[in-house]
Amino acid sequence: MCGIAGIVGNGPVNAAAVEAMADLMVHRGPDDSGLWSADDGRAVFGHRRLAIIDPTPAGHQPMASADGRLVITYNGEIYNYVELARRLEAEGHVFRSKCDTEVLLALYERWGEAGFKELNGMFAFAIYDGRAGRLVCARDRFGEKPLLYAEAAGFFAFASEYKALLALDGVSSVLDSGRLLTFLNQPRRGLDDAR
Repeated sequence: MCGIAGIVGNGPVNAAAVEAMADLMVHRGPDDSGLWSADDGRAVFGHRRLAIIDPTPAGHQPMASADGRLVITYNGEIYNYVELARRLEAEGHVFRSKCDTEVLLALYERWGEAGFKELNGMFAFAIYDGRAGRLVCARDRFGEKPLLYAEAAGFFAFASEYKALLALDGVSSVLDSGRLLTFLNQPRRGLDDAR
């Protein structure tokens, strides 16, 4: 398991806040840590790594695409990453590591969100597209890997654990009963709908 955290804001994001979020999850990833900030300061990702697949420094996160446009912070394991890597290599992609993180990043770069349906595994990740100023967050179909989020005035934050989110100014642990009722009244999708 790893710990992921990040904030995307309307204005500059406090990188120290994201680093503190990640540090609260050191038990999720004692092998390495990383912090990335967008050039304009409006997005910051943090990562705590438990190195399993390609434990070399080549698997360090947050990880950027070769052109630096995309950045990912990821927790989980993509079971079919070797097969996906072969398909991407056949389309001309050159990999710098042997880790599933880079495969996931390349998959999004080549196939966009449509590529997510190809994933077999347990995962939670966030990808930031610096050129488009767009954040994409996704989690495996069964929610095995946690991906929690909070919206507050001027920012969107995500993390692997509640305590990381609750450490932020503007994020409250007070239950919003209106939102809870809205959530409970939503129709649920079956397993066949999730594919």
